[in-house]
Amino acid sequence: MNNQDRDLPLILLVDDEPDLLTGLQRSFVKRLPDAKVVTASGGKEALDIIEQQEIALVLMDIMMGDTNGLEVLDSINRMKPDLTVIMMTGYGTIELAVDAIRRGAWDFVTKPLELDLLTRMLTKGLERSRLLNENKNLRSRIDSETVMPDFIGQSPAMQQLYKTIQTSADSEYTVLIRGASGTGKEICARAIHSLSKRAKKPFIMVNCPAIPEHLLESELFGYRKGAFTGADRDHAGLFIQANEGTICLDEIGDIPVSVQIKLLRVLQEQELKQLGAETSTKIDVRIIASTNADLESKIREGIFREDLFYRLAVLTLRMPFLQEIAEDVPLLADHFLKKVQRELGVSDKSFSQAALETLFSHNWPGNIRELQNVIRRAVLFCNDSIIDVQHLMIESPLSVSDPVLNQNQNQDAPIIPYKDAKDSCLDTFTRQYVHTLLTKSNGNVSQAARLSHLTRAALQKIMRRYDIDGNQFRQ
Repeated sequence: MNNQDRDLPLILLVDDEPDLLTGLQRSFVKRLPDAKVVTASGGKEALDIIEQQEIALVLMDIMMGDTNGLEVLDSINRMKPDLTVIMMTGYGTIELAVDAIRRGAWDFVTKPLELDLLTRMLTKGLERSRLLNENKNLRSRIDSETVMPDFIGQSPAMQQLYKTIQTSADSEYTVLIRGASGTGKEICARAIHSLSKRAKKPFIMVNCPAIPEHLLESELFGYRKGAFTGADRDHAGLFIQANEGTICLDEIGDIPVSVQIKLLRVLQEQELKQLGAETSTKIDVRIIASTNADLESKIREGIFREDLFYRLAVLTLRMPFLQEIAEDVPLLADHFLKKVQRELGVSDKSFSQAALETLFSHNWPGNIRELQNVIRRAVLFCNDSIIDVQHLMIESPLSVSDPVLNQNQNQDAPIIPYKDAKDSCLDTFTRQYVHTLLTKSNGNVSQAARLSHLTRAALQKIMRRYDIDGNQFRQ
C-alpha cells in the first residue's frame, strides 16, 4: 500500500456471497475514488479486520448463512461504538433492519441494491465518520494541551481562538472579550481563568445590566455597616470575594460613568474604597470584561471613558459569529445533542442528513445559543430516533423550486419514495450552491472556498463528487 492509499478512508464490505463482494468492490473503486475498499466473507473475519485496521465505514449483510449480522453489529459497537455501520437487508427483513438501527447501525439499504443510491449513502456515511474522527482528534488534542471542555470546533477561526485563550491565560493582563450575543463570551472567560495560575482561586461572573444602577457600586466594591440607610452589616462586595482570583464583568459597556471612575482606580491602583470606609483595601484580582456593544461609539458619545477602555483592552479577544465557523456546526450540533439527551434522560437520537444540511445552511442570527436552543426543542419534540428537518423548526435551505418537490406537489404525479426525494433535493441544493459559488468567484476555487467557509480540499471533494469543473465558470 503506497502513502496515498494509506491516507484514504477504508470501507469494509461484509457478505457471504463472493460474487456480490467482488462486484461491489469493483464498482466502488470507480464510484468512490477517494476511499479504499476491503472485504470480509463473514463476521469473525470482519471483526479481525476492524480490530487491526482503522475502518471508516462498514457495509454488512444482516443474513449471512449461519452468521447473524446483528450479533456482529453488537460486537462492533462494543469494540468501536462510533464506527459507521450500514446494514444490507432483503425486502422481507425490514423489521430486522429497523432493529439494527436501534442497536446502533447508522442506516440500512434493501436488496436488490441500487448502486447510485448506495453510493450516495456511503459518501454520506464516510462524511459522518470523517467529522466524528476529526472531532475526536480535536478533543483529544485540546484535552491534552488545555482545559477547555466547553469548546467545540476545528475551524481556523476556532483554532486561532484556542491559541489566543491560552496566550491570555498565561499572562496577568486584563482581557476584553468582544462578540455578539450568543457567541460564548462567558465560556471564553471561564476558560481563561481555568487555564491561568489563578484556576484554583475564585471566579466571579457579574452580569452588570442585571444589577440595578443604584446598587451596582455597592455590589461590586462593598460597603461598611452604617454607610447608608439599611446598611445594617458589612458587605464585602464582589471584588473582595474574587480576591486572588478572577472577576468577569459581563456587558461592561452598560455600567454608569460613576462606576467606571471607581473601576478605573481599581485597575490602576489594585485597591478599592468601600462605601463608608475610611481607608482603601488592597486587592489582587484579575479583571476580564466582555461586551457585545460598540464601545468606540459609546466613547464618542461620552458615555464610556476612553481611559477605562484602554485599561481593559490590554488583550482583546473577538468571538466569531457562528456563520464564520459554519464548518463546525455538525460538531456543535452533535455535542449539544448528547448534552440535551443527558439533561432529559432520553435514549440515543441522531440527525438525518437533511437535518444536518439544514443546520449547516441556516444563517444563525442568534449564534451558538440559538443552535443550542434549536437542538433542545428538536430533542424534546422528536419522538423518533432520527431527528429530521421538521423537528428543527427552522427554515429549510432546500429550494421550493426543486423539481422533485414540485412533482410531489402535483396531485396527478406519482409519489416519489421519501429517500429518493430527499436525496434528489440534497443533490439539487448542493449543485445549485456550488454553481452559484463558482460563478461569483469566476471559477477561482480558493476564493470560492473562502466565501463558503469550506477548506479548499473539502470544496474540491464536493466538485469531484458532482463532476463540476471550475474551469467552466472562468470568464
